[in-house]
Amino acid sequence: MAVITKFVVVREGVEKMTFTSKKEADAYDKMLDIADNLLPFIEQVDLGLDENALEQLCFYMAEHKDQLMGLLKGGAVTKATPAKKPAKKAESKAETKT
Repeated sequence: MAVITKFVVVREGVEKMTFTSKKEADAYDKMLDIADNLLPFIEQVDLGLDENALEQLCFYMAEHKDQLMGLLKGGAVTKATPAKKPAKKAESKAETKT
């Protein structure tokens, strides 16, 4: 029998993502915090976006915060490599190891 440690990111009582390392879980939680903080800031501008599109925009900006910070500091647009999307559930990895 294998013992598996899981780190679960929970927001407003809803399980968002499960990770096998605390570092990954903390990074994802921080990204969600950034997206949550961006939402009211961007809502101040009437862009005509529906709520879902607005949330996707905030999530995208939070995912690419390092590149965005460079742009806000006056840097040039760089061709970014696609961000790795975390696995929906880390359980699938754990199940294959047993």
